[in-house]
Amino acid sequence: MSGRASSPNEPLRLRLNPLQTERLVIRELTLADAAFTLELLNDPGFHQYIGDRGIRDIAGAEKYLRDGPITSYAKYGHGLWMVELKDGGGPVGICGLLQRDTLPQPDIGFAFLARYTGNGYGYESAFAVLHHGLNFLKIPVIVAITAEENPPSIALLEKLGFRFDKMIQMPAYPGPSRLFAYPANT
Repeated sequence: MSGRASSPNEPLRLRLNPLQTERLVIRELTLADAAFTLELLNDPGFHQYIGDRGIRDIAGAEKYLRDGPITSYAKYGHGLWMVELKDGGGPVGICGLLQRDTLPQPDIGFAFLARYTGNGYGYESAFAVLHHGLNFLKIPVIVAITAEENPPSIALLEKLGFRFDKMIQMPAYPGPSRLFAYPANT
């Protein structure tokens, strides 16, 4: 990992060089990823478990990237990252750490195109991101939130070692959400 300072008045920002797993490359999203982002944000599973962001065109996807992940990288040094197949197979989803105003700790988030679920990419990328957050970014506690009924995400979080903490109400979500924490003893 390399660090750089933009100017003497700005804090040092550690940039994520691509994380790599056996099968995946996990890297920062860029505006060049707008077409993939548009597809992912309109995937039926994304709408069902995460919500409809109302993004229906490339310009909207670019705004989402600028206002979300790209701003998060600059502000926090982390955010949602692109998950791509290492063999050049292209993007399969996103996974990363989000800092929400409504949660005291960063939370891990992930979403994958339906055609790539069931291949272990969620676990593989979330494991890498979780350990990057704990060991490199030195985040002592990472949380996760899911829709009240989201069996695939709940199972993945439990496999990673997250444990259910409590039900919470997140702004802009119609129903309650499950809050999980890692390490599990918190």
